Amino acid sequence: MTDETLTATEVMRSPPGQRAPFIAPTTSPAAPPVTSAAVNFSKSAVTEFLEWFGDLGIFFWQVLRAGFTPPFEFRELFRQLDEVGSKSLPLVALAGAATGVVLSLEARYSLTRFGAKSLLPAAIVFSVIHETGPIITGLVVSGRVGAGIGAELASMKVTEQIDAIEASAVNPYRLLAATRILACILMLPLLTLAGDACGLFMGWVAQALVEPLSLHQFINSGFNGASFNDLLPPTFKTAVFGLIIGLIACFQGMRTNGGAAGVGRAATNSVVLSSLFVILADVVLVKLILIFFS
Repeated sequence: MTDETLTATEVMRSPPGQRAPFIAPTTSPAAPPVTSAAVNFSKSAVTEFLEWFGDLGIFFWQVLRAGFTPPFEFRELFRQLDEVGSKSLPLVALAGAATGVVLSLEARYSLTRFGAKSLLPAAIVFSVIHETGPIITGLVVSGRVGAGIGAELASMKVTEQIDAIEASAVNPYRLLAATRILACILMLPLLTLAGDACGLFMGWVAQALVEPLSLHQFINSGFNGASFNDLLPPTFKTAVFGLIIGLIACFQGMRTNGGAAGVGRAATNSVVLSSLFVILADVVLVKLILIFFS
């Protein structure tokens, strides 16, 4: 035979007692290389992500420059303070009250198992003012205010109202964006205090329904050993949440296109992105607070 390897049929025909020649094993074909389409898709996704951040930085600089140059839009600012603060208060209070009840029920069950039921007021107070109140307020406001600002500015963009404002020699970054961002920054800490108060009150109510306890005793026991460092830094960190919510909502609204579909995308992206960045910012801010105020 002239070939170095034999086929399976030839091996079967070899005489008995004669050792069959060695058949070299065949190797499996190599894995196909990554297609160029997948590579191009990954590159385009990374490029769009970096472009989005670059556009956001440019937008923030334009808003910052416009917000600190006269004339100042105080009338629009007061209207946005009412829109962001007063109209968000019932929803924040309801969310805070529900959080306080849940914390009271869960903490009572857990602490009773470990024989530390006397620490229940302190556990509720520290849980609410340290983390639960600020993050719940940030997420609630990002859902309501973020969607409202994004949809409002997007509808103004697609109907060319922003272009008309700019043609009237009025800076849209000062009138539309700076006032809304500043209103979010100013109102988030106040809404957080309101949410904390409702959460603590309803936490006491849930505790008092199970075991008689006066509100005065609950507050004294809960705030025993607490200081302003336990209240002020977690409360004022929500100003950063307000900056994130207002900035992303205004950015998504003022850069939209595509008619009614674009308005819907702007509102959805405003809520999703602002909520995501609020959670990420909370991780960083909690670590900073623990470093500088613990």
